[in-house]
Amino acid sequence: MSPALDLIPLAVALPLAIAAALLAASHFLPARLPDIVATLTALTVAGICAVLAVESDRHGVLTYWFGGWTPRPGVVLGIAFGVDPASALIASFAGLLFAATLVFAWGYFDEVRAHFHVIMLLFLAAMVGFCLTRDLFNLFVWFEVMSVAAFALTAYRQEMPSLAGALNFTVTNSLASFMMLGGVGLIYARAGVLDFDALGHAVARTGHDPVITGAFCLLAAALMIKAAILPFHFWLSDAHAVAPSPVSVIFSGIMVGLGLFGLAKLTFQVFAASAETRFLFHGLFMALGAATAVVGALMTRGQRHLKRMLAFSTISHMGIMLIGLAGLSATGVAGFMLYLVGHGLVKGALFMVVGVLLAACSRVDELELAGSGRDLLPAGVAMALAGLLLAGAPWGLLDAGARLVGDAGTSAAGPWIAAAILTGSALTGATVLRAAGRIFLGLGPVPDREEAASPSTEESEQSTRPLWLMMTPIVLLLALALFPGRLAAAAAPALVGRFAPVFAGHLHGFAFEPRSSTLAWVSTAIAVVVATYDLARDRLPRIAVSIIDRVTDLPYRMVNSVHSELVGDYVVWITVGLAAFSVTLAFG
Repeated sequence: MSPALDLIPLAVALPLAIAAALLAASHFLPARLPDIVATLTALTVAGICAVLAVESDRHGVLTYWFGGWTPRPGVVLGIAFGVDPASALIASFAGLLFAATLVFAWGYFDEVRAHFHVIMLLFLAAMVGFCLTRDLFNLFVWFEVMSVAAFALTAYRQEMPSLAGALNFTVTNSLASFMMLGGVGLIYARAGVLDFDALGHAVARTGHDPVITGAFCLLAAALMIKAAILPFHFWLSDAHAVAPSPVSVIFSGIMVGLGLFGLAKLTFQVFAASAETRFLFHGLFMALGAATAVVGALMTRGQRHLKRMLAFSTISHMGIMLIGLAGLSATGVAGFMLYLVGHGLVKGALFMVVGVLLAACSRVDELELAGSGRDLLPAGVAMALAGLLLAGAPWGLLDAGARLVGDAGTSAAGPWIAAAILTGSALTGATVLRAAGRIFLGLGPVPDREEAASPSTEESEQSTRPLWLMMTPIVLLLALALFPGRLAAAAAPALVGRFAPVFAGHLHGFAFEPRSSTLAWVSTAIAVVVATYDLARDRLPRIAVSIIDRVTDLPYRMVNSVHSELVGDYVVWITVGLAAFSVTLAFG
C-alpha cells in the first residue's frame, strides 16, 4: 500500500476547511491575509495531487474508500476516490492554475473581504473531487458544486450585465445537471451500483441495452454543455464577457476542459464495452468536434470584445480536444491531455493580459484600445507569444497535443479532420495576433465613426495592482506552456487502459516523441498572413479587399445569426443536440 493513500481525501478536505475558516473569520482578518492563505492552499493542493500522480504511476491506481466502506463480494456500497496518474495530474494542474489566478487577483476584491477567496477555494475543491471520484453520483455532486460556485463568480459584481450572463449560464448548466441526474438514475436502475469499476463490469455483462445507451447520452450531453461543445456552447461567451477576468481564467483554463475530462473517464472506465458508445464517438462526436472547432474559429475572428473573442476561441479549442477523444485511442487521449493542459496555460495567460488592459485602460474593446497598450510592452509580448501558440507554433504543449490529436482524428475519420484542426488553430491565433498588433503597436486601419462606437458596456478593474505582480503569473503560465509535456502524455494510457481491455490494441507501441510537424508551420503561417491582412487592409487595393471580405464574411454571418444571446434559444439548441444523439443511433 502506498504511503500517499492518506493524502487523497486531504486534496479536497483542505480547501473546504480553509474556505470555512476564512468565511468565519473574514471580518477580523488583515486585508492581505486571505490572498496569502488562499494562494498557499491552492499550491498545497497542487503539490498533494502531484505527489499522488507520481505514487499512482509507481504503484498503480490508488483507491481510498471513505468511512472504510470497502466492497464485499458482489456488493459495492461505499464511495471511493480512485487516483490514476491522469486524474491526479489534471487535479494538480487545477491547483496550480488557481494559485496563479489568486496571485493575479491579489487585491482585486478589497471591498468584499475574503468572500471571493472562499468561493474560489470551494470551486477548487469541487474540481479536485470531480477529477478523483470513482462514484457516479459523487461525480454529479461535484458537478453541482462546481456549477454553483461558477454561477456565483459570474455574477460577483451584481451588475445588470453580470446578472444577465449568469442567468444564461445558470439556466443552461442547470439543464445539464438535470440531464446528468437522469443519466445517473437510468444506469443505477439497470446496474444497481454507482462505482465506476462495478458499473464498467455491469455494462460489459448487459451488452446492447437501450437504457444504458440512454444513460450515456444524457451524461454525455450534460458534460458537453459544461465543455461548450456545439450545439451546447452558447452560454460560454455570455459568461466570459461579464465575469471578472480572474474568473474567466478559471472558466477557460480548466472548468470547460473538465467537462471533456469527465466524458473521457466515463467513456473509458464505465461505457467502454458499449458498442453504441463507440459508434457515437467515431461518428457524431468526431463530427461535433470538427464543427465546434470551425464554428468557434469563425466566431472568434468576428469579435472585437476581447473577453468574448477569447471565449469563442476556447469553444474552438474544445472542439479540437473532442476530436482527440473521439479517436478512442491512447494517441488521441494523450493529445487531449497535452492540449487540455497547454490550452489552459495559454488561455489563462491571455485572460490575465485582458485583465492588465482593463486595469490600465478601463476598456475591453479591441478598436477602442488601439494604440493604448504601448506602455504595457511586457503584456504585448505575452499576448503575441500566446497568439502564436494558439495558432499552432511548433513549440511546447499545444503543438504536441495538436499533432497527436490530428494523428488520432485522421486515422479514425480521414484527412478532413486535419482541415478542421488547421482552421481552428489558424483563425483563433490570427485573431489574437491581430488584437495584439492593434492594441500594443497601434497597427491597423483607423475605424470610421460607426465602427468606433463600442457595442459593449464600459468595464474596469482594480487599477492599484502593480504591473509586475500581474505579469508574474502570466510569464509563469506561458513558460510552462513551452515545456514538452512528457508527464501529461505518459498519463494517458493509464486513463484509457484501466477498465477498457477493448482498447488494449491501441496501447501497444505508444510513445510520446516531441517533434514539430508540417501542419504546425502551415497553421502558424496562415495565422500570421490573416493577421497581417486584417491590420494592413487599408493599404491593399479596395477591390481585392472587397472580394475577400465578401467571401470570408458569409460564413461568419451564417454562424453569427444563430447566436442570439437569448436563453430560450439556447435551450432549443440543447434539444437539437439531444435529438442528434437519437437520430445518429437510430440510423447507425
